[in-house]
Amino acid sequence: MSIMEYNGGCVLAMRGKDCVAIASDLRFGVQGMTIATNYEKVFEIGPQLFVGLPGLATDTETVLQRLKLRVNLYELKEGRKMQPAVLTAMIANMLYERRFGPYFVEPIIAGWDTKKQQPFLANMDLIGCITVTDEFALAGTCGEQMYGMSEALWQPDLEPEELFESISQAMMNAFDRDAVSGMGAVVHIIEKDKVTTRRIKTRMD
Repeated sequence: MSIMEYNGGCVLAMRGKDCVAIASDLRFGVQGMTIATNYEKVFEIGPQLFVGLPGLATDTETVLQRLKLRVNLYELKEGRKMQPAVLTAMIANMLYERRFGPYFVEPIIAGWDTKKQQPFLANMDLIGCITVTDEFALAGTCGEQMYGMSEALWQPDLEPEELFESISQAMMNAFDRDAVSGMGAVVHIIEKDKVTTRRIKTRMD
């Protein structure tokens, strides 16, 4: 088993019309054994700015703590909130610093760019290679299934409610076919003036 699959879990993000959604499952386990069903992998870094950190749970917590420290120092020094593109570059630099002994996380960044007044979506690998996309980004143990479902359900310029439906269906259908992810999900819909968070009930077996 890959170390990336040790704790299980998945994160999916999709871009819509003037909105972006990011979602994660809620399972935390050790190999095949489920330990908790309330472990979120998407974290709020700032107003309308979220990062998903699927992968090894201990590295998820470490990266999150170090990221929060760097974000706080940036905002203290600059006197402004961080933009999604800046956060993406910061995370990429942090991961690349550890390229010879990497953190086992594959970050996904979703937020609202207040400078360009448009949604922002990016993801990267273990050592910080950035991909900015206008469609969807995903990581986790059910990536193959989730990629197929996302290809089938995502369309350009989805409205917030349509985007919620698409990302929810893609996630649920994907982790129904994966034993080490699932146990419910949480979805954040990010718009220009608000963030809507919803929880989804799914199979618990």
